[in-house]
Amino acid sequence: MVKKTSGPRPSRNVALVKGINKLSRSAMFSKRFTFVYKRNVTKVEKRMASAMTEKEVGGDKNGGKRQVRVKKMPRYYPTEDKPRKLRSHGKKCFKDHKRRLRASITPGTVLILLAGPHKGKRVVFLKQLDTGLLLVTGPYQCNGVPLRRMNQVYVIATQTKIDVSEVKLPERLNDAYFKRQSLSKPKHGEGEIFDTAVEKYSVSDVRKEDQKIVDAQLLTAMKASPYMKGYLRTKFTLQTGDYPHSMVF
Repeated sequence: MVKKTSGPRPSRNVALVKGINKLSRSAMFSKRFTFVYKRNVTKVEKRMASAMTEKEVGGDKNGGKRQVRVKKMPRYYPTEDKPRKLRSHGKKCFKDHKRRLRASITPGTVLILLAGPHKGKRVVFLKQLDTGLLLVTGPYQCNGVPLRRMNQVYVIATQTKIDVSEVKLPERLNDAYFKRQSLSKPKHGEGEIFDTAVEKYSVSDVRKEDQKIVDAQLLTAMKASPYMKGYLRTKFTLQTGDYPHSMVF
């Protein structure tokens, strides 16, 4: 009687050369008689099996039974595919993201803008909006920067601060307030034939009023420091031998 050896059994397939075996994969499958006790059912086959059902069919030459769908396919299909939301695998939507703010940015901190039409100018940070963007202003009477939103990635926070504890902002200053306006364009068949003028953006009276209210409060708070107005009017520039990474703002 042959003694059973402990440990893994050696493979019954012999390697002819490196990477090529004597018996193929299907030959080894039949040699192990796996098909007798194991049936490989894929997920697609399971899904298809639940989608079909057996139905008795009349007639002598129809076989008596037939596989039909549990749920009938639609007779008509839309001409265009509807966009569907992809699975995010547990990721949250943008509106559910947690808004973080750099520790160096607090209300009243003077920031240096690094992008946009006002890049290089110094502005005052007022508050963070629901989308995470920063609400800043020049103020407008000082350096021409109106109330606008800014991403904190494109600003440098300085150590200079203004006391804005007494500044009261209008409640309507939110993300919807800064939403881009949809300007109308002339279409063929509407209005006059030669009316080709495109509607241009103009600042609303509401924005002008809010800007005056905020500017008046900020200019009052800036009077505590005699050099603050001149500091905000000066643009940030780099000259030969200036290295931003070694500067203290």
